[in-house]
Amino acid sequence: MPIAPDVAARHLAEIAYHLRQLEEPYRARAFDRAALAVNGERDLEGLVARGRLTSIDGVGEGIAKVLAALIEQDSSPYLAELRERAGVDVDGTVALGMEGYQGDLHSHTTWSDGKASMREMAEAAKARGYSYLGITDHSARMPTVHGLGADRLRAQAEEIAKTERAVPGIRLLRGIEVDINEDGSLDLPDDALGELDVVIASPHVGLRMDPRAMTDRMLRAVSHPAVDVIGHPTGRRLGRRPGARYDFERVFGLAAERGVALELDCSPERTDLSPELARMAAELGCRFTLDSDAHSPREFGFVSVQLWCPQLAGLGPERFLNWLTVSELEEVFA
Repeated sequence: MPIAPDVAARHLAEIAYHLRQLEEPYRARAFDRAALAVNGERDLEGLVARGRLTSIDGVGEGIAKVLAALIEQDSSPYLAELRERAGVDVDGTVALGMEGYQGDLHSHTTWSDGKASMREMAEAAKARGYSYLGITDHSARMPTVHGLGADRLRAQAEEIAKTERAVPGIRLLRGIEVDINEDGSLDLPDDALGELDVVIASPHVGLRMDPRAMTDRMLRAVSHPAVDVIGHPTGRRLGRRPGARYDFERVFGLAAERGVALELDCSPERTDLSPELARMAAELGCRFTLDSDAHSPREFGFVSVQLWCPQLAGLGPERFLNWLTVSELEEVFA
């Protein structure tokens, strides 16, 4: 059986991840672009037979050689080499596809730093077959992203309702990606957070705090009654910014106890949680979300190509909230 395009795309995306770890950002971005393009291709076998892999957008000669090996051998010596260098343990890998994936809980619009309108994001999510989409623009902590304070957050509710009427067939979950302040409090008042369908609390600043102080900060955030999800739990930017260090076992254990999900953020520059930390969290009983953190419609594709990460972590769909129906999700977040 020839390798499926989505599986080939995930191999390319994993290669990009390891290249970022090796501080080769330009090559990593090239493999990321190729992964998204290959994921939408339907004739890989024919293209390799005709020597036409470079006709795929973003696939140059070097990536074409890697892709040809994947198609012809159903494996990649290059990926195997990168895994060996990184000490990746493939034992416990599970099969995980997009079948049954109900919706993405983490997306941004032009209300904050997104590049597309709410309607454009809703239409793109619907086109993917999603039954719901979380509208989770940033809170106001970082002015550079034009985040929402309580007043704008309430005003956004009107556009969410309007967009749902204009794009029937998809439920828009009213949410926020709220900053976790340095003391562990959240960057919005409790009454504003209490009105929302989904609250993702994320660390963005102050990531170099002493691990003990960072642990206290994260424990306080996990304990907040409005928090449903901890977004990209270390805040890392691969090749640019290391993630926060804290007592992951204590924080993840409390998240499991309180029913707060941990995010696997599929933005290639984050891949946060990592497979290793996701496996640890799963062993502690955590549930997860698998989200794109999309800032444009194209970035919804991050989830599919990054499935290699939860696969390596040994996580099946039963561990993720995204495979729940909207009514089941509402019960979890109630």
